[in-house]
Amino acid sequence: MKLDATRYPARLERLVDANAFVEACADRSRLEDGKRFGALLALEEAFVNICSYAYPDSSGEVEIACGLDGGRFVLEIADWGSPFDVLSLPEPDLTLDIMERPIGGLGIHFIRVMTDSVSYRRESGRNVLRMEFAAAAG
Repeated sequence: MKLDATRYPARLERLVDANAFVEACADRSRLEDGKRFGALLALEEAFVNICSYAYPDSSGEVEIACGLDGGRFVLEIADWGSPFDVLSLPEPDLTLDIMERPIGGLGIHFIRVMTDSVSYRRESGRNVLRMEFAAAAG
């Protein structure tokens, strides 16, 4: 498996570039609209988290890789920030009224719900979030 990959500075204004890169990968992979929406939402949530939290005392980069692996569209987002398994965060309490809920926590929930498979690993000094989306059209 060879995924297309690129890097961006971990700055919120670069989200538009990251989005365009993943859109192009999704086009080449002929990803269906529903899965494309999920991939782009997951990208946004992960990218914003990295920009906001991965490099508290410095600047850094975000690496994005995507493409087909078997019958799945794969999206990997990596950073060289502090080790942090975003999937270790608890699920938010969705039974609370919206005014009673604490701010934050829904982004990771969206990633879990929108992906068919999601995993975290720490590899070579990087946090790597791997998201898979089934049903890539052939």
